[in-house]
Amino acid sequence: MTSFLYDNFTALLRNFGVPLIGIAVFLVIWHVIAARIETSLGVMPGPVQVGQQFLNLVAEHQAERTKAAEFYQRQQERNAKMLAENPGAEVKTRSYTGRPTFFDQVLTSLITVMTGFVLAALIAIPIGIVAGLSHTLYSALNPLIQLFKQVSPLAWLPIVTILVSALYVSDDPLLEKSFITSAITVLLCCLWPTLINTSVGVANINKDLLNVSKVLRLSWLTHVRKIVLPSAIPMIFTGLRLSLGIAWMVLIAAEMLAQNPGLGKFVWDEFQNGSSNSLGRIMVAVIAIGLIGFALDRGMLSLQRAVSWDKSSALR
Repeated sequence: MTSFLYDNFTALLRNFGVPLIGIAVFLVIWHVIAARIETSLGVMPGPVQVGQQFLNLVAEHQAERTKAAEFYQRQQERNAKMLAENPGAEVKTRSYTGRPTFFDQVLTSLITVMTGFVLAALIAIPIGIVAGLSHTLYSALNPLIQLFKQVSPLAWLPIVTILVSALYVSDDPLLEKSFITSAITVLLCCLWPTLINTSVGVANINKDLLNVSKVLRLSWLTHVRKIVLPSAIPMIFTGLRLSLGIAWMVLIAAEMLAQNPGLGKFVWDEFQNGSSNSLGRIMVAVIAIGLIGFALDRGMLSLQRAVSWDKSSALR
């Protein structure tokens, strides 16, 4: 009984106690160092000041939502009055155009990154499967992969911006050009890990499984569905996790330069603002970026565990 309690306590300490101690030590070091650093915007904010700025951002979000609700309420009352006076009157419903809050910008960034990431996966996985099954095709694609995977998002962004401006011309655009530019930049930068890992995973399928497929004379599509995909899923998800991490990092830089109203633009606007609260608000954004990136990675691990036969990979 004593041994059982000791083992449980040790496991609890290792899984929760040690991480909490690490976080506490980091916060203390941050607090001590921040108080000794003077910047052009004042003393570097510590954990307490950053926490206060987060609460300020929450309050700003709530105030903006209240303004939006009041705007729609006034509009609804005005339209109802117009219809009461003239049932045939043409009423218009306008959207609230207030300044996006920090949490609105977080949502925009999530939509943008998932758009680029999903499009990249839809392109990379099929090409990776075909390349993994054909050594000739892989040899043809490999130089291009090695060339383009090294390119920085800062190099892609001007090219994408010019192409989007030239090709996406509309008087009533469905999507903002800044959103499309950011999403395509994310796509181009996060495409390669999934493509490489998928092709490697497919190329390294157990030879016995390939022989079974030949004996059963499976069609190409059945071979891919029954043999290739189940065998390559662990490697595919490794590529997807790497791609999603790259996509999230790339997005912030892309939003800064493309001025897509997400977290990247929030950081840039605060930097340009230069108020005494700007540095604290930027640090709130940095922490949010880290937490969201961690949550995205854990979400991908959970999805991998749900669909993969290799359950142990989801524990890493």
